[in-house]
Amino acid sequence: MAGGKQTPRQKMINLMYLVFIAMLAMQIDQEIIRSYKDTNQSLMDTRLIVEKKNDDIFEKTLAAKAQTSPESYQSLFDQYKTLKGKTNDLVTYIDGLKTTMGTAAEYNSDAEIEESFASLNNTEPATNLFFKDGDEKNISDKSNELKAKIDDLRNFITSTFGNNAQLKSVADRAQRHLVAEFAKDDKRSKKGWFQYKFYNQPLIAALSNLEVIQSEARNLQSDALTSMLQEKVDADIKFDAYEALVSGPSSVMKGEPAEIKIAIGTFASSVPGLAITGAKVVNGQGIITPATGAVGAQEFKGQISFTDKNGKVHSLPYAHTLNVVSGAEALKEQNGAILQADKMMVLYRGLQNPVSGAILGADLSATTLSAPGASVSGGKGKWMVTPGAGSTVKLTISGKAPSGKVISQGFDFRIKNIPPPKGQIRGASYTSMPAASISKQTLSATLPDFDFPVSFDVVSFKVKVAGKPAMSINGSSLGQAESLTKGLRSGDIVTIFDIQAKANGLNGVVLPNIGNVIINVL
Repeated sequence: MAGGKQTPRQKMINLMYLVFIAMLAMQIDQEIIRSYKDTNQSLMDTRLIVEKKNDDIFEKTLAAKAQTSPESYQSLFDQYKTLKGKTNDLVTYIDGLKTTMGTAAEYNSDAEIEESFASLNNTEPATNLFFKDGDEKNISDKSNELKAKIDDLRNFITSTFGNNAQLKSVADRAQRHLVAEFAKDDKRSKKGWFQYKFYNQPLIAALSNLEVIQSEARNLQSDALTSMLQEKVDADIKFDAYEALVSGPSSVMKGEPAEIKIAIGTFASSVPGLAITGAKVVNGQGIITPATGAVGAQEFKGQISFTDKNGKVHSLPYAHTLNVVSGAEALKEQNGAILQADKMMVLYRGLQNPVSGAILGADLSATTLSAPGASVSGGKGKWMVTPGAGSTVKLTISGKAPSGKVISQGFDFRIKNIPPPKGQIRGASYTSMPAASISKQTLSATLPDFDFPVSFDVVSFKVKVAGKPAMSINGSSLGQAESLTKGLRSGDIVTIFDIQAKANGLNGVVLPNIGNVIINVL
């Protein structure tokens, strides 16, 4: 939608498009899309927090240690700089893929859900980007490039850190989660990784799947960095200020593995008396493996305690909330329809009325719209409907769900004639001018603030002045009325009435009841 100051006409156009999209949206409830969008935003916000923490705190700490103790930390810092470069390359490349899909879907991330519903529901951007010519069996060059960057980052992590006891958990995690293909024993391996994640997927699902990759890459970078710092922690560190650190996703897809870590800031691999309620302690960290088989929020909280070198016991609280949400496949199977603003469900007779609609998971190019008694043109989610006779018409949108099921639903619209235009001279229905100027004027008929490109040609009208019979004139010029207006004095009134006009775009229909024009003689 256009921004900035808008005319009443543009505001009505924007409103009608929003209403039409909402009324015809199928196969998913609006609140589900909103929830899914919020989840994606939550993942992105968490990733950005991790990036800031890496850059502003831990990286600076490691760089300082590399300067003061190069024999212990310089090689680690060099490894980290390479890791950061490869991670930045993958995250930036995925940002480009997101932008490409968002542009193709005409998606505005700042728009309200009612405005962005059709874009978030659009399956074409992901399919066209990751598959050549939309062929499910033929992945595109972009897919191969994405896989190559994921493989490059994973291989670097496993080869660099795999033999380091302190960093081996990072390497193992990368080997399991930073992948672009399924293991042979994975039940999803019957369908390719790209097909499972992106083929025929709504835009919001594709964006979320890409965000998961970015978040995992940043978390691996963060885990490696914190492990480098904890591996050679200075023996003279004074534990005089402490903070419980909780690392884990705030949301996870149903059925996907998840892991939450709780630790003390600047912690050591072996902390005397370390105990964490509700977690298994491994190498100075508490590990929680939550169940992800059911949708809903899970809260984890408790105490982390340890004994410092002076024998003092410290106890700190921790808390973390995990939201388990439905995956993309479950999202595609949601059902529901939206009906809103009954009084706005209007089509104008004889005009091409723009209508937009979509069915979640269905190919837009194969989605159809029918309207018995009306003419329908267009396709791919955008149509023009021209109603004929009658007072109502039923619009029915149809498409095929990913499961192969044909989905169809109809909505009733009222049919109205266009409102009567107004007669005008010099752009006004009431005007003042000298008597000698009246015969030089041209009469017009207009529809101010009407949202369709309809114009009118005046075919006849009548002119009346006080004390003289009315004169009938054909055409739109007042030239024939010169004899009637000659000699009028200041204060006299000229009335133009019974205006007949032909509407262009309405099959030449002549419209009566056009508003009068009043001329005040100066």
